[in-house]
Amino acid sequence: MVGTDSGPLRVPDNGDVGRAGSSWYQRLNAHVAHLQGQLNKFVKIRRADPGGMNSWDVEVAHKIHLHLKAARDALKTPGWRGWCSRMRGASADRALANVHEAEVALLRIAPDAEIYTKGLYALSQARIHLPRDDACTRRLKDALTHTKSTEADAGLRELAALTLHAAYQAEEAERARLRSFTQIVVVAAGALAVIAVGLGVWAGFDPEVSQRFCFAPDEKSPNSALICPLGSPNKWGNVFFLEFIGMCGAAVAGAVSLRDVRGTAGPYHIATGQMILRLPVGAVAAAVGILLMSGAFFPGLSSLDTSTQIVAWGFAFGILQESVTRAVDRQGRSLLDNIKGPGSQPTGPDPPEAPPAG
Repeated sequence: MVGTDSGPLRVPDNGDVGRAGSSWYQRLNAHVAHLQGQLNKFVKIRRADPGGMNSWDVEVAHKIHLHLKAARDALKTPGWRGWCSRMRGASADRALANVHEAEVALLRIAPDAEIYTKGLYALSQARIHLPRDDACTRRLKDALTHTKSTEADAGLRELAALTLHAAYQAEEAERARLRSFTQIVVVAAGALAVIAVGLGVWAGFDPEVSQRFCFAPDEKSPNSALICPLGSPNKWGNVFFLEFIGMCGAAVAGAVSLRDVRGTAGPYHIATGQMILRLPVGAVAAAVGILLMSGAFFPGLSSLDTSTQIVAWGFAFGILQESVTRAVDRQGRSLLDNIKGPGSQPTGPDPPEAPPAG
């Protein structure tokens, strides 16, 4: 309850404000609260009109309530399932899709006095997300140019709603491509991690596999002791230690590449996934590189004299993985560039020069 000169004002609590989460989720929570306030206002204004709200308007308002409720549910974090959903980006897409549908439906029940300004907002979104030659965008611009700000009709309302819906569909497609790429990076990192762990366990239980990562200091004497990453071929963690060194090299290379990393205002942590991908790639690169050297794949580099040299080469191979992951970084940056938002360069036609006088 808030006190005013005319009496107490009852403020409904829809549970939109004050939830925990990342900055993107906080912003969307605030936007859901804003849309709920608009819905409450529109319903009161329409009910106060002489004609009131017809059955169609009531049904649309009910659908908006359902969309906002679905968005709130998607923004919650109920334990580990909610955490997994956020990591996959599923909850973000679900919340954003429901928010977009709620905004389009709000335009359909907005009071006539607000259709012009709502149409301008729809046009701004269309100019960002739709191509320059989009027919709906051009027709909406023409309609707004020849419509007074105090006038509105059913045709303008529906055209603005369809244009806004098309713009949001294009935005969701842009985000879906980025989410798919992020999931591919995460799955690839997990698969390579399983391969690295499996190779280490296999080498730990099979001495013959472990010896393939070792070198004979004197190739003319087959009975000479082998030099391995941990010194002795009987050490259980030879390959694990080599993979750890490769991960260290990948981490160093990744830290250097941070100079080209830029943040994102979206819910998809693509840069984090790309940094995580480097670690298993570095581990596998170190193991495979030393295995190739042990098999005399590189002429002149087939014999290492000390375990320190093996470790040093493993570190070098961990750094060399950057040549592979840099290609992944370029693809990620390209997809991020396709995500358009406020402040992006418009692609559609210019808005009306000036609002017509009322």
